[in-house]
Amino acid sequence: MQADRKLFTLVAILIGVSIVLTYSLTTYTVLLFKVNEYHFVLRQAIFGILSLGIMWTLAQLDPDVWLKRIGLGLFIVSFVAMLFMPFLPESLVHAVGGAKRWIKLGFISLAPVEFFKIGFVYFLAWSFPRKIVNKVNKSLKDELKLILPYGVLFIFVMFVIAFLQKDLGQVVVLGITFLFMLLFAGSSFRLFLALLSAAFVFFIFFIVSAEHRILRIKSWWALAQNTVLEFFPDFIAQKLRIPTEVEPYQIGHSLNAIHNGGFFGVGLGEGTFKLGFLSEVHTDFVLAGLAEEFGFVGVMFVVFIFLAILHRIFKIANRAEDKSMYLFSLGVGLLLAFAFLMNAYGISGITPIKGISVPFLSYGGSAILGASFGVGMVLMISNKVDLKGKIE
Repeated sequence: MQADRKLFTLVAILIGVSIVLTYSLTTYTVLLFKVNEYHFVLRQAIFGILSLGIMWTLAQLDPDVWLKRIGLGLFIVSFVAMLFMPFLPESLVHAVGGAKRWIKLGFISLAPVEFFKIGFVYFLAWSFPRKIVNKVNKSLKDELKLILPYGVLFIFVMFVIAFLQKDLGQVVVLGITFLFMLLFAGSSFRLFLALLSAAFVFFIFFIVSAEHRILRIKSWWALAQNTVLEFFPDFIAQKLRIPTEVEPYQIGHSLNAIHNGGFFGVGLGEGTFKLGFLSEVHTDFVLAGLAEEFGFVGVMFVVFIFLAILHRIFKIANRAEDKSMYLFSLGVGLLLAFAFLMNAYGISGITPIKGISVPFLSYGGSAILGASFGVGMVLMISNKVDLKGKIE
């Protein structure tokens, strides 16, 4: 069998679009940081080529030999790195807003959490078949006892990422992926609902425990309240309404950029909201920048490519006979899908902004390299899968 070339090609197309957008959307950013006009696009191109190299190399390997080694290696090494980062000196780590998220490696900085997500998904895919699959006719209490070790592990992971690194968005993506992988591994739907309720409680706790998260929720609500409160009686709406001076800056400009793009966009390089209105639009707001310059057509093209990528990943998962390979491929697809949805919902004002990048599209070396490991390992699995029908 051969690795899925269609999946590799689709990801390569998305990376190519990312490089073009990075050059176009950094017009103001290069002036702000006083760097060469090709600074960001060259870095993105380098990381893009490295990502393609990683995926191509992994695709040549035997999953029976290398999948476990690479998956557990990513899980252990990146987790240890995240644990020790808060105690490392500033010369070794890069901090933003008091959170040490990036390790300095020469001229680049890498965020271990991006690689940990892939390792964590593999750990679950490797472990679940041994603990969860075929555990039928169990009571909810027995199921909770069965997954208790995973719950303890995830709470510890939440503490490290949400508190030490102040990155609640990544916890949300990992949490949703964890719940769905648990469901597809064979747990009951009632367990899924129970854990979803518990996750909601934890989510509220993490929000109220940090002032910047409370402000972010208020900023989002200032935009959404006029639409939502129309469905409530006046006496309730008045209680829930907050002052308009809290109105969000970023989301407002994001929506204006999307509106300005219209159906066909204003043209490559012709966008105006990237000129200081949307800070570093090439990262978390790349979809807004894409919408302004390429319009609805451009956004639909990217969505089509992304859906095609997910289709190939889920097809590989569906054809994989090995349960761990099935769950891992499924988990990688879920990670990519939830990240894309959370970013799209955030920049359009549907949900609060979580600081989640668009896989393979947003600028950033760690995110694109981490995602490339995930897709590369799925390509490795596709070596054992006959996508035309049968399994090898």
